Amino acid sequence: MQIYFSPEILTSRFQVLNVVDDHDKAVGNVAFLFDEKKLYVYGILEEEGVAADFKDLVTPYLKGLAKIKEDLEVYSCLYIGCKKIKLDGEEEDR
Repeated sequence: MQIYFSPEILTSRFQVLNVVDDHDKAVGNVAFLFDEKKLYVYGILEEEGVAADFKDLVTPYLKGLAKIKEDLEVYSCLYIGCKKIKLDGEEEDR
C-alpha cells in the first residue's frame, strides 16, 4: 500500500497534513509547527504495515522544511501504532 500527504491546512506558522493510502483513506496525520528558530513535528500513523513508507515520506519533507531557516532546531514526536519512532530508524517503546 502506498501512502501520500494530503494537505489539510497550510499557513506560514503551521501545516497539518493527512496521510492517506492509495484509496484516499486517512491512515494518519502529521503537523509541523514553526517558531522563530524551532520546528516542531508531531505525527501518528495508524497502519503499522506501512512504517517504512511513513519514514520515507516524512524524512525528505522534513529535510526540505529544515532548509527554510538557517540553524533551525527540529523537535519531532512520531508514532506508528503505539510505538514512538525516531527518523534514524530506531524505535522506542511507549
